[in-house]
Amino acid sequence: MSWFLLLVAGLLEVAWAAGLKSSAGFTRLWPSVFTVVTALGSFALLAVAMRQLPLGTAYAVWTGIGAVGAFVFGIVVMGEAVSVARVASAALIVLGLVGLKLSSSA
Repeated sequence: MSWFLLLVAGLLEVAWAAGLKSSAGFTRLWPSVFTVVTALGSFALLAVAMRQLPLGTAYAVWTGIGAVGAFVFGIVVMGEAVSVARVASAALIVLGLVGLKLSSSA
């Protein structure tokens, strides 16, 4: 269950990062509210997941899901540039996350 909560926390991190971009520096009300709510949800779920998972693993996976998720969101939804180097770098992050999951005792 902790891994599932961590996954949802990571997806909420992607949501608040996208909301932060849409909030235009917290100058737009509803995107700002969305950003704050999803950030709080992300932090809360991370905290609950950390009850069972090691700190380093949980935090690295959480930030990795957020980083790769924001990367994909930027490309798919916001039309950001795609290059071999960017995709390869994101793939290395995913490989590291898989390694952390496989080597975790929790």
